Amino acid sequence: MQGSIPLIIGLVFMAFIINIPCGYIRQNYKKYSFMWFLLIHIPIPLIVLVRIGAGIDWRVIPLTLCGSVAGQVLGSAASRRRKQ
Repeated sequence: MQGSIPLIIGLVFMAFIINIPCGYIRQNYKKYSFMWFLLIHIPIPLIVLVRIGAGIDWRVIPLTLCGSVAGQVLGSAASRRRKQ
């Protein structure tokens, strides 16, 4: 994998952090609605731009995807917990 380990970890962490508010807001919309899909996909261009700008290889995409999914799940769980 091209790119240093701290850069890769930082990118995955950034993907996680960016997706928390999106998952939080996404929880308020009907499943499979336009806004639901939009909130899942909004962070992707930013993550791609940072990955390319940092010179990180495309093979780290699965790691950033895991970070993104984890952020979405945490954000939606926080939204559900707050509503209770």
